[in-house]
Amino acid sequence: MIYPKNELFEKLAAIEHERWADWQKYMHGLCIEDDGKNLTIVRSLRERWDKQIKTNYKDLSETEKNSDREQVMRYFHLIKKA
Repeated sequence: MIYPKNELFEKLAAIEHERWADWQKYMHGLCIEDDGKNLTIVRSLRERWDKQIKTNYKDLSETEKNSDREQVMRYFHLIKKA
């Protein structure tokens, strides 16, 4: 795949990496370390996330939508300028 070579694209890619890293820190903080080698996701969280995965954005609660909106705010200022 060939990616655009411009400043906006690279800024957005950097933001996506930050978003992913934040998600991973969040996930690791919610997992239970079983034996020093394995992490287990708490069942109630997995069930909640599975439900959210299957739900269209328009059908999410305002709190759930705000989580997505917060991510967009990281780079919306770049898109408005373009």
